[in-house]
Amino acid sequence: MKVLASADKNPAIPSLPGVPVMNYFKTLKFSEGYVNLWGGQHQNISKDESAVTLALDRSSGSGFKSNEPYMYGFFNAAVKLQGGYTAGIITSFYLSNSQVYEGWHDEIDIEFLGTIPGEPYKLQTNVYGNGTGDGPNLIGREQQFHLWFDPTKDFHNYTILWTPHQILFMVDSIPIRRFPKMKSLGVTYPSKPMSAYATIWDASSWATDGGKYKANYTYEPFLSTYTNFITIGCSSKNEDDMRYCSQGFLDCFISPKLNKDQIRALDLVRKNYMTYDYCQDLQRYPKGTMPECSVNHSPIGSSNHPIVN
Repeated sequence: MKVLASADKNPAIPSLPGVPVMNYFKTLKFSEGYVNLWGGQHQNISKDESAVTLALDRSSGSGFKSNEPYMYGFFNAAVKLQGGYTAGIITSFYLSNSQVYEGWHDEIDIEFLGTIPGEPYKLQTNVYGNGTGDGPNLIGREQQFHLWFDPTKDFHNYTILWTPHQILFMVDSIPIRRFPKMKSLGVTYPSKPMSAYATIWDASSWATDGGKYKANYTYEPFLSTYTNFITIGCSSKNEDDMRYCSQGFLDCFISPKLNKDQIRALDLVRKNYMTYDYCQDLQRYPKGTMPECSVNHSPIGSSNHPIVN
Protein backbone atom coordinates (compact mmCIF):
# COMPACT_ATOMS: atom_id res chain seq x y z
CA MET A 1 0.00 0.00 0.00
CA LYS A 2 1.66 3.16 -1.18
CA VAL A 3 1.47 6.19 1.10
CA LEU A 4 0.84 9.33 -0.92
CA ALA A 5 0.49 11.99 1.75
CA SER A 6 0.76 12.58 5.48
CA ALA A 7 -1.69 14.51 7.65
CA ASP A 8 1.11 15.83 9.87
CA LYS A 9 1.29 19.64 9.83
CA ASN A 10 -1.00 19.85 6.81
CA PRO A 11 -3.29 22.85 6.45
CA ALA A 12 -6.82 23.03 7.80
CA ILE A 13 -9.58 22.94 5.22
CA PRO A 14 -11.54 26.20 5.10
CA SER A 15 -15.32 26.18 5.31
CA LEU A 16 -17.10 26.68 2.02
CA PRO A 17 -19.07 29.90 1.58
CA GLY A 18 -22.84 29.71 1.63
CA VAL A 19 -25.26 27.39 3.41
CA PRO A 20 -24.01 23.83 4.19
CA VAL A 21 -25.78 21.47 1.84
CA MET A 22 -27.32 19.34 4.61
CA ASN A 23 -29.13 22.41 5.94
CA TYR A 24 -31.48 22.12 2.97
CA PHE A 25 -32.81 18.81 4.29
CA LYS A 26 -34.82 17.67 7.32
CA THR A 27 -33.15 15.41 9.86
CA LEU A 28 -34.95 12.24 10.84
CA LYS A 29 -35.65 10.48 14.09
CA PHE A 30 -34.07 7.04 14.12
CA SER A 31 -37.37 5.17 13.72
CA GLU A 32 -38.39 7.44 10.83
CA GLY A 33 -35.54 6.22 8.69
CA TYR A 34 -33.89 3.14 10.18
CA VAL A 35 -34.39 -0.25 11.83
CA ASN A 36 -32.13 -2.64 13.69
CA LEU A 37 -29.99 -4.87 11.48
CA TRP A 38 -28.28 -6.98 14.12
CA GLY A 39 -26.99 -6.67 17.67
CA GLY A 40 -29.98 -4.72 18.94
CA GLN A 41 -28.82 -5.26 22.52
CA HIS A 42 -25.70 -3.30 21.57
CA GLN A 43 -27.65 -0.23 20.43
CA ASN A 44 -28.47 2.70 22.68
CA ILE A 45 -31.10 4.98 21.11
CA SER A 46 -31.54 8.38 22.75
CA LYS A 47 -34.97 9.18 24.22
CA ASP A 48 -35.73 11.68 21.47
CA GLU A 49 -34.39 9.21 18.83
CA SER A 50 -31.99 11.81 17.49
CA ALA A 51 -28.88 9.68 18.15
CA VAL A 52 -27.83 6.03 18.29
CA THR A 53 -24.70 4.59 19.88
CA LEU A 54 -23.46 1.27 18.52
CA ALA A 55 -21.26 -0.95 20.68
CA LEU A 56 -18.85 -3.76 19.88
CA ASP A 57 -17.54 -6.19 22.48
CA ARG A 58 -16.23 -9.73 22.33
CA SER A 59 -19.78 -11.09 22.11
CA SER A 60 -21.16 -9.02 19.23
CA GLY A 61 -21.06 -5.92 17.11
CA SER A 62 -24.10 -4.01 15.94
CA GLY A 63 -25.70 -2.34 12.96
CA PHE A 64 -28.82 -0.70 11.59
CA LYS A 65 -30.22 -0.15 8.09
CA SER A 66 -32.69 2.12 6.34
CA ASN A 67 -36.37 1.24 6.35
CA GLU A 68 -36.33 0.76 2.61
CA PRO A 69 -33.98 0.65 -0.39
CA TYR A 70 -33.47 3.70 -2.58
CA MET A 71 -32.50 4.34 -6.16
CA TYR A 72 -30.19 7.38 -5.86
CA GLY A 73 -30.27 9.87 -3.02
CA PHE A 74 -28.54 12.03 -0.42
CA PHE A 75 -27.49 10.14 2.71
CA ASN A 76 -25.91 11.79 5.75
CA ALA A 77 -24.98 10.94 9.32
CA ALA A 78 -22.91 12.85 11.85
CA VAL A 79 -20.55 10.45 13.61
CA LYS A 80 -18.35 10.64 16.70
CA LEU A 81 -15.69 7.95 17.00
CA GLN A 82 -14.07 6.41 20.06
CA GLY A 83 -10.57 7.51 21.01
CA GLY A 84 -7.70 5.43 22.36
CA TYR A 85 -6.93 1.92 21.11
CA THR A 86 -9.41 1.00 18.36
CA ALA A 87 -7.16 -1.08 16.08
CA GLY A 88 -8.96 -3.69 14.03
CA ILE A 89 -12.36 -2.03 14.48
CA ILE A 90 -14.44 -0.70 11.60
CA THR A 91 -17.11 1.96 12.03
CA SER A 92 -19.05 2.42 8.81
CA PHE A 93 -21.78 4.33 7.01
CA TYR A 94 -22.54 2.97 3.56
CA LEU A 95 -25.01 1.96 0.84
CA SER A 96 -25.34 -1.62 -0.32
CA ASN A 97 -27.64 -4.23 -1.84
CA SER A 98 -25.54 -7.27 -0.93
CA GLN A 99 -28.43 -8.83 0.98
CA VAL A 100 -30.52 -8.84 -2.20
CA TYR A 101 -27.90 -9.39 -4.90
CA GLU A 102 -25.46 -11.70 -3.14
CA GLY A 103 -22.45 -12.21 -5.39
CA TRP A 104 -23.59 -9.45 -7.75
CA HIS A 105 -23.97 -6.36 -5.64
CA ASP A 106 -23.37 -2.61 -5.59
CA GLU A 107 -21.85 -0.73 -2.69
CA ILE A 108 -20.72 2.80 -1.78
CA ASP A 109 -18.66 2.90 1.41
CA ILE A 110 -17.49 5.28 4.08
CA GLU A 111 -15.43 3.31 6.60
CA PHE A 112 -13.36 4.49 9.55
CA LEU A 113 -10.38 2.21 10.08
CA GLY A 114 -9.51 1.87 13.76
CA THR A 115 -6.09 2.86 14.97
CA ILE A 116 -3.58 2.79 17.82
CA PRO A 117 -3.02 5.70 20.25
CA GLY A 118 -1.04 8.53 18.69
CA GLU A 119 -2.03 7.61 15.12
CA PRO A 120 -5.00 9.16 13.27
CA TYR A 121 -8.03 7.32 11.99
CA LYS A 122 -8.16 6.63 8.27
CA LEU A 123 -11.38 7.33 6.41
CA GLN A 124 -11.74 4.84 3.56
CA THR A 125 -14.09 5.35 0.63
CA ASN A 126 -14.92 2.61 -1.84
CA VAL A 127 -17.21 1.97 -4.81
CA TYR A 128 -18.33 -1.44 -6.05
CA GLY A 129 -20.13 -1.30 -9.37
CA ASN A 130 -23.01 -3.26 -10.79
CA GLY A 131 -22.01 -6.75 -11.81
CA THR A 132 -18.56 -6.57 -10.20
CA GLY A 133 -19.03 -9.86 -8.41
CA ASP A 134 -17.63 -11.21 -5.16
CA GLY A 135 -14.69 -13.33 -4.09
CA PRO A 136 -11.65 -13.22 -6.38
CA ASN A 137 -13.59 -11.17 -8.95
CA LEU A 138 -14.38 -8.35 -6.52
CA ILE A 139 -12.89 -5.09 -7.75
CA GLY A 140 -12.76 -2.30 -5.20
CA ARG A 141 -11.81 1.30 -5.84
CA GLU A 142 -10.50 2.34 -2.44
CA GLN A 143 -9.21 5.78 -1.56
CA GLN A 144 -8.11 6.60 1.97
CA PHE A 145 -7.75 9.90 3.79
CA HIS A 146 -6.63 11.32 7.07
CA LEU A 147 -8.90 14.06 8.36
CA TRP A 148 -8.09 17.69 9.13
CA PHE A 149 -9.70 17.35 12.58
CA ASP A 150 -9.89 14.79 15.38
CA PRO A 151 -13.06 12.72 14.71
CA THR A 152 -13.11 11.51 18.34
CA LYS A 153 -13.61 14.99 19.83
CA ASP A 154 -16.91 15.98 18.26
CA PHE A 155 -19.53 15.04 15.68
CA HIS A 156 -18.84 15.66 11.99
CA ASN A 157 -21.15 15.09 9.03
CA TYR A 158 -20.32 12.37 6.52
CA THR A 159 -22.34 12.33 3.30
CA ILE A 160 -22.86 10.14 0.25
CA LEU A 161 -24.58 11.70 -2.75
CA TRP A 162 -25.54 9.09 -5.37
CA THR A 163 -27.10 10.25 -8.64
CA PRO A 164 -27.46 8.77 -12.14
CA HIS A 165 -24.26 10.54 -13.21
CA GLN A 166 -21.96 10.79 -10.17
CA ILE A 167 -21.14 9.74 -6.62
CA LEU A 168 -19.86 12.46 -4.31
CA PHE A 169 -18.34 11.83 -0.88
CA MET A 170 -18.41 14.81 1.49
CA VAL A 171 -17.18 15.61 5.01
CA ASP A 172 -18.92 18.60 6.62
CA SER A 173 -20.10 19.57 3.11
CA ILE A 174 -16.49 19.51 1.82
CA PRO A 175 -16.16 17.19 -1.22
CA ILE A 176 -13.33 14.71 -0.76
CA ARG A 177 -14.00 12.37 -3.68
CA ARG A 178 -16.01 12.45 -6.88
CA PHE A 179 -16.69 9.25 -8.82
CA PRO A 180 -18.44 10.03 -12.13
CA LYS A 181 -20.31 7.55 -14.25
CA MET A 182 -17.88 6.46 -16.97
CA LYS A 183 -19.99 4.25 -19.20
CA SER A 184 -17.91 4.88 -22.32
CA LEU A 185 -14.85 3.44 -20.54
CA GLY A 186 -16.68 0.30 -19.43
CA VAL A 187 -16.39 1.24 -15.74
CA THR A 188 -19.07 -0.43 -13.64
CA TYR A 189 -21.37 1.94 -11.75
CA PRO A 190 -23.87 1.24 -8.94
CA SER A 191 -27.20 0.94 -10.72
CA LYS A 192 -29.53 -1.12 -8.52
CA PRO A 193 -31.52 0.05 -5.47
CA MET A 194 -29.49 0.14 -2.26
CA SER A 195 -30.23 0.50 1.45
CA ALA A 196 -28.24 2.70 3.83
CA TYR A 197 -26.35 0.97 6.63
CA ALA A 198 -24.31 1.82 9.73
CA THR A 199 -22.25 -0.84 11.50
CA ILE A 200 -19.42 -1.44 13.95
CA TRP A 201 -17.51 -4.71 13.60
CA ASP A 202 -14.19 -6.53 14.01
CA ALA A 203 -12.01 -6.46 10.88
CA SER A 204 -8.72 -7.36 12.57
CA SER A 205 -7.46 -9.22 9.52
CA TRP A 206 -6.99 -6.02 7.48
CA ALA A 207 -8.33 -2.81 9.06
CA THR A 208 -5.21 -1.42 10.76
CA ASP A 209 -1.91 -1.45 8.85
CA GLY A 210 -3.02 -4.46 6.84
CA GLY A 211 -3.82 -6.48 9.94
CA LYS A 212 -0.63 -5.71 11.87
CA TYR A 213 -2.66 -4.45 14.84
CA LYS A 214 -5.66 -6.51 15.97
CA ALA A 215 -8.73 -5.71 18.06
CA ASN A 216 -7.88 -5.83 21.76
CA TYR A 217 -10.96 -6.54 23.85
CA THR A 218 -9.39 -5.39 27.09
CA TYR A 219 -10.52 -1.98 25.76
CA GLU A 220 -14.16 -3.03 25.17
CA PRO A 221 -16.77 -1.83 24.61
CA PHE A 222 -15.90 0.05 21.44
CA LEU A 223 -18.49 2.75 20.80
CA SER A 224 -19.56 4.87 17.82
CA THR A 225 -22.38 7.40 17.97
CA TYR A 226 -24.49 8.52 15.01
CA THR A 227 -26.84 11.49 14.75
CA ASN A 228 -28.12 14.08 12.23
CA PHE A 229 -29.72 11.44 10.01
CA ILE A 230 -30.68 12.69 6.55
CA THR A 231 -32.09 10.26 3.98
CA ILE A 232 -33.44 11.90 0.84
CA GLY A 233 -33.84 9.31 -1.85
CA CYS A 234 -36.05 7.81 -4.49
CA SER A 235 -38.11 4.94 -3.19
CA SER A 236 -37.41 1.88 -5.29
CA LYS A 237 -40.97 0.74 -4.56
CA ASN A 238 -42.57 3.66 -6.40
CA GLU A 239 -42.19 3.83 -10.20
CA ASP A 240 -43.14 7.51 -10.39
CA ASP A 241 -40.62 8.32 -7.66
CA MET A 242 -37.95 6.36 -9.51
CA ARG A 243 -38.71 8.21 -12.75
CA TYR A 244 -38.55 11.56 -10.96
CA CYS A 245 -35.18 10.69 -9.45
CA SER A 246 -33.68 9.51 -12.70
CA GLN A 247 -34.49 12.91 -14.18
CA GLY A 248 -32.12 14.54 -11.71
CA PHE A 249 -34.16 16.04 -8.88
CA LEU A 250 -31.06 16.07 -6.66
CA ASP A 251 -29.47 18.55 -9.06
CA CYS A 252 -31.82 21.14 -7.56
CA PHE A 253 -29.68 20.98 -4.44
CA ILE A 254 -26.27 19.89 -5.72
CA SER A 255 -25.05 20.76 -9.20
CA PRO A 256 -23.54 17.95 -11.29
CA LYS A 257 -20.55 20.27 -11.73
CA LEU A 258 -18.58 21.43 -8.71
CA ASN A 259 -18.14 25.18 -8.35
CA LYS A 260 -14.74 26.86 -8.00
CA ASP A 261 -14.80 26.80 -4.19
CA GLN A 262 -15.71 23.12 -4.12
CA ILE A 263 -12.99 22.25 -6.62
CA ARG A 264 -10.43 24.20 -4.59
CA ALA A 265 -11.46 22.37 -1.41
CA LEU A 266 -11.45 18.98 -3.18
CA ASP A 267 -7.95 19.62 -4.52
CA LEU A 268 -6.69 20.72 -1.11
CA VAL A 269 -8.04 17.60 0.60
CA ARG A 270 -6.63 15.24 -2.01
CA LYS A 271 -3.24 16.95 -2.13
CA ASN A 272 -2.72 17.09 1.62
CA TYR A 273 -4.82 14.32 3.20
CA MET A 274 -5.09 11.42 0.76
CA THR A 275 -2.97 8.51 1.96
CA TYR A 276 -3.91 5.79 -0.53
CA ASP A 277 -5.34 5.69 -4.06
CA TYR A 278 -6.11 2.48 -5.92
CA CYS A 279 -4.98 4.07 -9.19
CA GLN A 280 -1.44 4.32 -7.87
CA ASP A 281 -1.33 0.79 -6.43
CA LEU A 282 0.34 -0.85 -9.42
CA GLN A 283 1.11 -4.02 -7.47
CA ARG A 284 -2.57 -4.69 -6.92
CA TYR A 285 -3.81 -3.19 -10.17
CA PRO A 286 -1.14 -3.21 -12.92
CA LYS A 287 -1.34 -0.44 -15.48
CA GLY A 288 -4.41 -0.82 -17.65
CA THR A 289 -6.39 -2.91 -15.16
CA MET A 290 -8.66 -0.04 -14.16
CA PRO A 291 -9.59 1.91 -17.30
CA GLU A 292 -10.48 5.15 -15.52
CA CYS A 293 -6.97 5.37 -14.07
CA SER A 294 -5.33 5.91 -17.44
CA VAL A 295 -7.73 8.41 -18.99
CA ASN A 296 -7.44 11.98 -17.74
CA HIS A 297 -7.36 10.78 -14.13
CA SER A 298 -5.40 12.96 -11.72
CA PRO A 299 -5.94 11.50 -8.25
CA ILE A 300 -3.75 13.88 -6.27
CA GLY A 301 -4.03 17.64 -6.29
CA SER A 302 -6.51 17.85 -9.14
CA SER A 303 -10.23 17.57 -9.71
CA ASN A 304 -9.80 16.32 -13.29
CA HIS A 305 -11.85 13.24 -14.12
CA PRO A 306 -13.02 11.41 -17.22
CA ILE A 307 -16.04 12.93 -18.92
CA VAL A 308 -19.37 12.07 -17.33
CA ASN A 309 -21.80 10.39 -19.67
